[in-house]
Amino acid sequence: MNAPYDGDRAQGTGGPAPSQGTAPGTPVPGQVPAPAPAPDHDPYVQDAYDNDPYRAQDLSAQDPVAEVLYDRAAHPPPPPGTFQEPGPLYAAPTAPSYAPDPRVWAQTPPPEPDGPSRHLPYGDRATTTQFVGVDSLVTKAADEQPEPDAFAHLYRDQEAAPRTPAEDAPVAAPAPAKPAGRAAGLLRSSALMAAGTIVSRITGFLRTLVIAGAIGVGTFNDTYQIANTLPTMIYVLVGGGALNAVFIPQLVRAMKNDSDGGEAYANRLLTLVVVLLAAITTICVLAAPVFITMMSPKIASDPQQMDVAVAFARYCLPTMFFMGVHVVLGQILNARGRFGAMMWTPVLNNIVVIATFGAFIWAFGGFTTSGVNAATVTPEGVRLLGLGTLLGLTVQALAMLPYLRDAGFSPRLRFDWKGHGLGKAARLAKWTFFFVLANQIGLVVVTQLATWAGSVAEKQGHPGTGITAYNYALLLWQMPQAIITVSVMTAVLPRISRSAHDGDAAAVRDDISYGLRTSAVAIVPCAFAFLALGVPMATLLYAGSGAGAQNIGYVLMAFGLGLIPYSVQYVVLRGFYAYEDTRTPFYNTVIVAAVNAAGSTASFFVLPSRWAVVGMAAAYGLGYAVGVGVAWRRLKTRLGGDLDGAHVARTYARLTGACVPAAAVAGAVAYGVTRALGSGVGGSAAALTAGGIALAAVFLLAAKRMRIEELNAMVGMVRGRLGR
Repeated sequence: MNAPYDGDRAQGTGGPAPSQGTAPGTPVPGQVPAPAPAPDHDPYVQDAYDNDPYRAQDLSAQDPVAEVLYDRAAHPPPPPGTFQEPGPLYAAPTAPSYAPDPRVWAQTPPPEPDGPSRHLPYGDRATTTQFVGVDSLVTKAADEQPEPDAFAHLYRDQEAAPRTPAEDAPVAAPAPAKPAGRAAGLLRSSALMAAGTIVSRITGFLRTLVIAGAIGVGTFNDTYQIANTLPTMIYVLVGGGALNAVFIPQLVRAMKNDSDGGEAYANRLLTLVVVLLAAITTICVLAAPVFITMMSPKIASDPQQMDVAVAFARYCLPTMFFMGVHVVLGQILNARGRFGAMMWTPVLNNIVVIATFGAFIWAFGGFTTSGVNAATVTPEGVRLLGLGTLLGLTVQALAMLPYLRDAGFSPRLRFDWKGHGLGKAARLAKWTFFFVLANQIGLVVVTQLATWAGSVAEKQGHPGTGITAYNYALLLWQMPQAIITVSVMTAVLPRISRSAHDGDAAAVRDDISYGLRTSAVAIVPCAFAFLALGVPMATLLYAGSGAGAQNIGYVLMAFGLGLIPYSVQYVVLRGFYAYEDTRTPFYNTVIVAAVNAAGSTASFFVLPSRWAVVGMAAAYGLGYAVGVGVAWRRLKTRLGGDLDGAHVARTYARLTGACVPAAAVAGAVAYGVTRALGSGVGGSAAALTAGGIALAAVFLLAAKRMRIEELNAMVGMVRGRLGR
């Protein structure tokens, strides 16, 4: 049978041509057939796909926030080396070496392979593929690569100089620089800020201990507390809230959109703050008696206390100027991804104040020996304490300048404010002003009632029941919030602002859910720890202040559980600020302040003077519990009806379920130790240690049974760090 014709097989091979008697296409015995010639080359088509502009981009490794079809950040491929080779068809599968074991809590992950695996799905390469979110905070926002020309290869024949085949070949894309991943960048920023906040809070506690040891925790300390609180209240009212909530998004947008990276906008903002605060500070120093009368009519009714309070206020009020300079410089650094300076420089302020009150103790003696009060304190003593307080804030503000130089920012006074976006920010700050005003009105009501109740209770033999006890307990109570929640959300806020600006509601929701669930791992146990161990905490920390330390502990217990809604409220309001919505937080704060003021007023009139401030502390947490419910519903509506509520509620419910038995056991243990050893320094230390160990042990055991995802992740991360 003849084969079909497929060309002259023997031509050009040196073999004999087929004879005339052989049919075309019939193979000649003993002769190797020649290969078929290649088709003709088209000079315009042969390399049409060699210069593919998209070959250098791995479409499967795109940013998961921008990728629509598949959420690779939530569903990453298995780690390299975990692919199981197929075995016999009917053989029993082998048990993996590192399978999840429900009996083991946060087990050790499998070891990494020596080299990259060839079994990554989606065609990924383990050496280059990274599963990250948006670029590293704000610092990578401008790193955009130009798109290659997809049709450049069609015009090669029109170029003046011919190109060699080596030049025609597609150039391999350089290996991209490894950016910091979403979780890694947030963890680094949060860890840096948390470390600075921890040191700042520790030195802040040392400061309160030294102050209590120098002037006690009674009415004389109430006088100093009111004078020292005034500049903070006025500063937050006139501009502090706007700087924190409004100008971070504006600075981020200026860095992204302005040709100079937002430096001119930042200098205009700095100039505006300096001029405004200088004028307000001058007016407030002159009007110090009016502010003291407004804050505490009870102190104003005593001439000796009034004179000391006014003297303290005139030394303390100028601190608001340096406070504002410190905050605006810190926000400029935060917008450039430098988060550490704003958290570390307050340590210098605490050190200066500690040295000041230490010098007061050295010169005049401690409170237990001197019994200093408004009638016996000398003008030199008042001057020493006032100048030391002012010097502390001055050093704190000036310490920001080296960080600015390191970030490449040059502070300059610029008065060309018109037409550069500051008016828009001022309009947004209008509602932030009302927000702060409502909050400060509630604080003024509490201050007036607490100083009145404390003065009456001290005459009845119960010191440490006034505004000093309230402020000292509040400072201790807010420590977990400042270390965990504020640190996490300060790093997340620029990311939320950019997502809101891009209209990505899902990314805003995910970041808020992340902030709530991550902070809850520490916030919920700390809230129950304050409830169970508040008294031994206070008696240990403020043992040098006399009998008033135990009353501070009762106030701390009343604050306790309010830490949970207080933390949630802080995170939820960041979502409104990201959308430049300052009106909704204002209405929410009005509700919180109204509930707080109403509860504090009821406590003042219903409870005895000794317990009035304890009731005010409980009313503080109640106000935030009501505010969270309102803010949550409004933000849920703003984000399209989805706020990941089921996931967040499940995390908080499990953590609360683990903390309830832990707090009960810890409180019983601490009470038993205190009854046996007393409430002195030794007994308080023993009660706090034993109760803390009991609380941690029961909580971890219960959390293990409940399999709390966020806590397991944290424990696994810590174990991985320690095992390296």
